[in-house]
Amino acid sequence: MTGDRAPWLRPMVALATSVLFFVPLYVALVNVFKDGPKISESPASLPIPPTLDNVRSVLTRPDRLFWVSLTNSVVITGLSIIILTVLSAMLGHYLVRAGGRWSRVVMLLLLSGLMIPPQVILLPITRVLQTLHLMTTVQGLVLFNVGYYVPFGVFVFAGFMRSIPVELEEAAAIDGAGRATVFWRVVFPLLRPASASVLIFLGVWIWNDFLNPLIILGPGQGTTITTGIYRSIGQYQADFGGVFAMMLLATLPVLVFYLFLQRHFVKGLTGGATKG
Repeated sequence: MTGDRAPWLRPMVALATSVLFFVPLYVALVNVFKDGPKISESPASLPIPPTLDNVRSVLTRPDRLFWVSLTNSVVITGLSIIILTVLSAMLGHYLVRAGGRWSRVVMLLLLSGLMIPPQVILLPITRVLQTLHLMTTVQGLVLFNVGYYVPFGVFVFAGFMRSIPVELEEAAAIDGAGRATVFWRVVFPLLRPASASVLIFLGVWIWNDFLNPLIILGPGQGTTITTGIYRSIGQYQADFGGVFAMMLLATLPVLVFYLFLQRHFVKGLTGGATKG
C-alpha cells in the first residue's frame, strides 16, 4: 500500500542508506592518495594531484610493520579457518546424521556459545592459555579462534547438511566405503557452498579482529594487520596518509578472498533454510 502511494520512497531509502555506508569508504580511499597536510585541511576533497607516496612509505618502512603484520594475519587467519572448516563440517555432519535428543542438546549448547561476546570470556581464556604456556603465541590465538567460532561453523554446516540426501551415504556404505571415506569422498565435496560461507564469514571476522590479538599476542610478541594499524599511530603524532594507506592495503587480501568465493556464498547460507 505504501509503495503504491509513494513509489519514490523505496529508492530514496535505498539511496540514502548507500550514501551513508559509502561516505566512510570514500573518505578512506581519497585520503590514501593525498599528502598529509591536505588530509588535515580537507579530508573529504579529491586527491588533486594524486600521489602514491603514502603507499610507498608503508611498503618501505624500516621496521617492516606492514609486511610482518600481513604475514602474521595470513598465518593466523589461514590456520584458523582451515581447522574450523574441517572440525565444523565433521561435527555438523555427525550431529545431523546421529539425531536423537542428545544431539539436539549438544547443538543447543554449541549455539548458546554464539550469544557470549568474546570480550566476556577473554580474561578466563588468558588464564587457560597461561596455564598451557600458550599465551603470547600464535598457537594460542589460533586455539582461541577455533574454540570460539566453531559453533557458528557447526550451525551453517548442520543447516546445509539437511539438504543432502542420506541415501547417497547409504549407497556408498553398501559399496564398502567406511565412515571416513563416505564423509571425505561423498559428503564433504557437496558441502562446497557451506564451506565457502564459513570461510568468508570466519575469515573476515578473524582478519578484522583487534582486541583478541592485542591481548593474547601481547605488545612485544607480534602484531596482526589490525593491531599494526593501531601501532602505526604514535602518542603525539600520526602519519594520517600512512594510516589510510595501511588500511587500504589491509583490506585488499580479504576483498580478493571474498570475490574468489562469493558465488558459493548465498547458496551456503540458504541451503538448509527450507529443509529439516
